[in-house]
Amino acid sequence: MNPYLDIILRSVSVYLFMIIALRIFGKKELSQLNTADVILILLISNSVQNAMVGSNVSLLGGITAAVALFLINFLFKRIMLKSKFIKNLVQDKPEILIHNGKLEFKTLARLGISSDELQEAMREHGVEYYKDVKLAMLEIDGNISVISGNENLRQTHHKRKIHKTLGNLNQ
Repeated sequence: MNPYLDIILRSVSVYLFMIIALRIFGKKELSQLNTADVILILLISNSVQNAMVGSNVSLLGGITAAVALFLINFLFKRIMLKSKFIKNLVQDKPEILIHNGKLEFKTLARLGISSDELQEAMREHGVEYYKDVKLAMLEIDGNISVISGNENLRQTHHKRKIHKTLGNLNQ
């Protein structure tokens, strides 16, 4: 087999494996990078590098792997735009965290979002108390959106992403 075709097939295989692994282990695990997440990403990249290029450590081998990854990512995003089935298979659904001031404890526990993380996101949106939240959603990209029930408070989309942690949700 052509060594560069081998690199392309290996790279595509690793890409598809990572898509499946992130779906299984949760994209929220990598959505906010703390120290452990950075270490995980570095170790994953190091562990899959040899799987993609094999014994070919040349510049052209590395560029071939990178181009293959860019192409498969581009194609995969196009497929997700056209196929609702693939999109639903890969992407999580938005989750309601607070509705009309009431916390969704089961959802928060299932997602591993602590009360401290939720309160931080609320404060960044200018909301102090749970009862003032009309709707808080964990979006598909890991962002938390908060809409307050008070017209005087601003309604914003929070750009900080959440990661799973265990915490006390009884506050």
